[in-house]
Amino acid sequence: MIRLIVFLLVTAGIAFVAAWLADRPGEVAIDWLGYHAETSVAVVVGAVLAIVCAALIAWSLLVYLVTAPARLARRAAQRRNARGHHAITRGLVAIGAGDLRTAMRYANEAGRLAADQPLTLLLQAQTAQLSGARGGADVAFRAMADRHDTKLLGLHGLFIEAQRRNDMAAARSYAEEAARAAPSLAWAGQAAFDFHCAEGDWSGALQALERNSRGGLVDNETYRRQRAVLLTARALSLENTDRVTAGELAQEAVKLAPGLIPAAALAGRLLAAAGDRRKAGRILEAAWRENPHPDIADAYADLVPGASARERLSRMRVLARLAEGHLESRLAVARAALDAHEFSEARASLKPLLSAPTRRVAALMAQLEEAETGDIGRAREWMARAVHAALDPVWTADGLIAENWMPVSPATGRLDAFQWRVPVAELTPRGPLLEPPPSAPAFVAPAIPKVIPAVKEIRPEVRGETRPEGRPEPKPELKPELKLESKPETRPESRPDAIQIETSSGPLPLDMSLPPPASPETAGASIAPIPVPDDPGPEPEVPQPQAKPAPRAGRGLLSWFSRMAAG
Repeated sequence: MIRLIVFLLVTAGIAFVAAWLADRPGEVAIDWLGYHAETSVAVVVGAVLAIVCAALIAWSLLVYLVTAPARLARRAAQRRNARGHHAITRGLVAIGAGDLRTAMRYANEAGRLAADQPLTLLLQAQTAQLSGARGGADVAFRAMADRHDTKLLGLHGLFIEAQRRNDMAAARSYAEEAARAAPSLAWAGQAAFDFHCAEGDWSGALQALERNSRGGLVDNETYRRQRAVLLTARALSLENTDRVTAGELAQEAVKLAPGLIPAAALAGRLLAAAGDRRKAGRILEAAWRENPHPDIADAYADLVPGASARERLSRMRVLARLAEGHLESRLAVARAALDAHEFSEARASLKPLLSAPTRRVAALMAQLEEAETGDIGRAREWMARAVHAALDPVWTADGLIAENWMPVSPATGRLDAFQWRVPVAELTPRGPLLEPPPSAPAFVAPAIPKVIPAVKEIRPEVRGETRPEGRPEPKPELKPELKLESKPETRPESRPDAIQIETSSGPLPLDMSLPPPASPETAGASIAPIPVPDDPGPEPEVPQPQAKPAPRAGRGLLSWFSRMAAG
């Protein structure tokens, strides 16, 4: 529509000029070089316009002829580039489809037609990776890294290739270079950060974390948590060499993450050692309210060095009230009460947990039974229950179980991987088999080898002839046979030697008193004593049932057998 309007306006203008000239005829006389010409104004205007048009046409023709070679070369280059782009496109499609032969053919064609294109280098690198020619991939990625427009892409490719050949030093250098060139590059920032963490370079990891935060790669909450973990790791590494710096780092970590157990426990220990018990107590109490843990309880109990067991128990009561009813609160009070010999309080603290005891609960009950009553049997019973009891929370990460918290996972190098939780199974994929807690006592009484005479068996001996067929069976003559066996046996010092008596109907109970002795006439047999020396030597092993420990009747029982035989 606009073109039509313009055309009509131009036409109207030309018609107006022609009409205006026609209405105003005039004559033009030209004298030039002895020539004289007279004509009208319209003719002169037409001649001028014709000359101008001829000049324009001649100029255009001249320009076309002059620029024809460059134009032809440019068109050839365009056609070449179009074919190169087509080859790159088809090659990348073949790479995605896994067609190595087609990819190699188009990569060669793209290298011949568009060698200076960045995508050509990418196609050649990916073709080399697909064919397994790692050297060719390195050459292509290095060429890309040398170009300004493809530097980051080349560094990423070199980083991946270094990881594939397990060259972590080269991979770290490529990641660091890419992170410096582009702080907002996610893969480079995270890779550099992970390398510092895996190597224990806490200062470098903190710098990388700050760079990632400025680049917008981590949110504020993640930044605070990771910084707190790194500060705690650095403080732990300085705990034995620079306690002042370690304390400052631990306190800063607590401010960033109050619920970080290792930071709170370390800050409490260092502040208490420096004499600032009030501040240490506040830090430990705040951490206990958020996340009760045995390490915090131990640090709180040791706020005053050299305190008595009853003072430690008093502090545990105060700490337990901050998380009343929690498992760790009950266990902390029970441990402190057991150390202070407040056995009734320890038992009362553990009582609500006995319906489904964990290993630590069962181990504490075993300690309590041994310390309060000296009942080794009950203690061993609780230890046996501890073996099969429910698991307690432990520091676990990536299928590994650690006795103490670690800032990174040994399996993956991941920061803040260890969590205090109950493992899913006793045998973790890469971790060790869980053992009972280290605090569980080993109820093994001191072994004292002794030679203990034991009456193994009393059984009747049948004497008689073989009964022929058809004849009644003669009445057998019964004669008790007494067998004694002396063998070394290990038992606790606190228990006396024991004699085990077994009859044909089974062993006598341990607390059963012997019946009155029967005379040889009423027994229908005689009992001959077997002399037992004071220190009998080792007897040859007889395949007899093992004797169970029992309270010893003493050598008086042997004397009784001797008197019976002599009487």
